[in-house]
Amino acid sequence: MPTARERMLTTLRHQQPDVCPWQIDLTLDAHAATAAYLGDTDFERKIGNHLALHEVGYFVEVRPEYYRDPFGIVWNRSIDKDIGNVAEITLMQPSLDGYSFPTPDWADNAAGLARLVAEHPDELRVSGIGFSMFERAWTLRGMENLLEDMLLHPAFVDDLLDRILEYNLAVLDQLLTYDIDCVRFGDDWGQQTGLIMGPRLWRRFIKPRVAAMYARVKAADKFVMQHSCGAVQELFPELIDMGLDIFNTFQPEVMDVAYCKREYGRHLTFYGGISTQQVLPRVSPEEVGRVVREMIAAIGADGGYLVAPTHSIPRDVPPENIVAFIDTVQGQ
Repeated sequence: MPTARERMLTTLRHQQPDVCPWQIDLTLDAHAATAAYLGDTDFERKIGNHLALHEVGYFVEVRPEYYRDPFGIVWNRSIDKDIGNVAEITLMQPSLDGYSFPTPDWADNAAGLARLVAEHPDELRVSGIGFSMFERAWTLRGMENLLEDMLLHPAFVDDLLDRILEYNLAVLDQLLTYDIDCVRFGDDWGQQTGLIMGPRLWRRFIKPRVAAMYARVKAADKFVMQHSCGAVQELFPELIDMGLDIFNTFQPEVMDVAYCKREYGRHLTFYGGISTQQVLPRVSPEEVGRVVREMIAAIGADGGYLVAPTHSIPRDVPPENIVAFIDTVQGQ
């Protein structure tokens, strides 16, 4: 039987693997509820996930339930315990005056990458940068402010994004020296009905910097993965031209997944497809199994698919449905 990594490499070549690979990640609350339901705190290790995920960067708790990231942004995790909400804006004005960009923590990054390689020989090894461009900019400036700045202060936005790019490229130069398979960029561009900033501003500000990061990864002969929530499918042709290999989250409530597979499935591997909005929290365990099987049959044909929830499974999903999801993929 092939290893998870071998199975993923087959599907990334757009060939049919023996079974469709899967990745089931959970939020802390969903993990705790499922562990209690199963009476097994170690259940997640037994799922058989096909990716080993690592993200550079660190968070330091500065007071109870508040954490600071490398850019100095403080996150309130009193409600959302996995990511949190930005507690306060760092850049109050459209200016970088007085703000010092961080230097990557080379030692922390190296330790995490070394563990990824040593501990996961049989999974596809994926290292990544979260909040990799647009999200990093708005976490510093505030989303509303940044969107206004794109129209009113474009030179400031260029400066800000260029400094973020400089930081990211330095990080990439380090992580690409390790025996990883793929680099994942996290950067939500979409909402339910389209791009947050619209296609014109995405092409003006985001695309050239993302293209530079993709190019650095492709030059090292690694796969590129992009995470973006929302309806961003209008960008698929451009992302393919830029070198994208894997797209996540692949949300069926905002995009026609069958059309995307038909039009772009020769070039993109889709990662996701099982809705955390309309399916997992709302239907019976039996229906979860049916949806997962149908998605595998439709999107997993000829490879190019990693079946997964469209995001880490949130707290409102019943443990019974999570177990049904796990049982379905393991029972292929």
